Amino acid sequence: MKRSVIFLVLLIGFSVLALFMPAVPTTINTEGLNSGDIAWMLAATALVLLMTPGLAYFYGGMINTKNIITTMMQSFIAMGVISVLWIVVGFSLAFGDSIGGIIGNPASFFMFQNVLDGKPWSLAPTIPLVLFAFFQLKFAIITPALITGTFAERVRFKSYIIFLVLFSLFIYAPLAHMTWHPDGFLFKLGVLDFAGGTVVHMSAGFAALAASIYLRNKAEIKEAISPANIPFVLLGTGLLWFGWFGFNAGSALGAGPLAASAFATTNTASAAAGLCWVLLDSVRGKKPSALGFCIGAVVGLVAITPAAGFVTIPSSLFIGTIAAIISNVVVHWKSKTSLEDTLDVFPCHGVGGAVGMVMTALLANTAVNAANTTGNGLLFGEFTLFKVHMIALLLTLVFILAGSFLILKITDLISPMTVSSEEKLIGSDFSQHGENLHPVSKSEVAAA
Repeated sequence: MKRSVIFLVLLIGFSVLALFMPAVPTTINTEGLNSGDIAWMLAATALVLLMTPGLAYFYGGMINTKNIITTMMQSFIAMGVISVLWIVVGFSLAFGDSIGGIIGNPASFFMFQNVLDGKPWSLAPTIPLVLFAFFQLKFAIITPALITGTFAERVRFKSYIIFLVLFSLFIYAPLAHMTWHPDGFLFKLGVLDFAGGTVVHMSAGFAALAASIYLRNKAEIKEAISPANIPFVLLGTGLLWFGWFGFNAGSALGAGPLAASAFATTNTASAAAGLCWVLLDSVRGKKPSALGFCIGAVVGLVAITPAAGFVTIPSSLFIGTIAAIISNVVVHWKSKTSLEDTLDVFPCHGVGGAVGMVMTALLANTAVNAANTTGNGLLFGEFTLFKVHMIALLLTLVFILAGSFLILKITDLISPMTVSSEEKLIGSDFSQHGENLHPVSKSEVAAA
């Protein structure tokens, strides 16, 4: 109750503060802007936002019936929390004036000052700064939402909100700044991350690994989860695949040949990975399942994300296939451990993102993207990019894992994270939200 009051006061306070921010000038900079690029980026921004409801259906369909609402709600609430946080300080931390190449100055765009009337972003000169800011917001929204598949069924909603805020401020924002800001440490090192393999998928996937270790209960017998609604998973996969065209092709930041190339590599990698996953399951003696194809398709989308604008279409076919094989193997390995990664976020996003980063280092081609100044991948006879990516991979893993463990501990101290055994029995839908997909018996209500 007290924490809800604090959040309410903060929201009201920022809303009131917004009234006293400087007024928008009468003239807004339009020099160099391109209407075609603006139209495409408006569409791409909407497509990326659509991915978060898609993720909600994707995860919600995989979980059991008494935890569907809370699992989906964790994705939807991210759209609210991160949208407000991004306006207040998130965009400043990610893309504000660089402080040591690690983080942005929180005062640069505090409360979105200088965004509507500001000069376009240096790497997106043909679209307004406000459009670039909102395109990047959609990435910031879905990243922590990806982690929710790890602790589905097991985390209190209030604790999740605290974790959501801390992760966004202290893991996502620094990674986005280091990777995508021209003065960022990883950017200047020469790391290529076209649409978020490091910033989005590795950060979410390895944070999921940290949560799996932190929250595991070795005394508890792991039970197999029976997916509640496979059509939900299919719908979620369709929305994710559709939205991913905005995610990857939109990261060209304009309507040109590079966007078309990224569009093509995205679809190809996803198709290859989905087929490969089904074939791998068949080799193990399983029937070709809708769930298997959906998981594989998403792994392909994850792996192509960092490489989408740097590799050829045939290379994307290879990337999707290899990513599916590696992630499939890790999923089966994880199932034999005590890790509490409910919906395999680490094998799919952490491992998939890392595979994509390595594949970029192997297969990037300057002929695809002239803005790639680091050089060609290792398979084209150049070593610099591969060396840079291996260094960045190690540094990123250490940063994400250490930071995530610290944030989990802080969150747990503020608000205990795990639900009680009674709450787990009745399900988080009712215990956390007072809602249920199906009616609850009186005995279950009494137990709650």
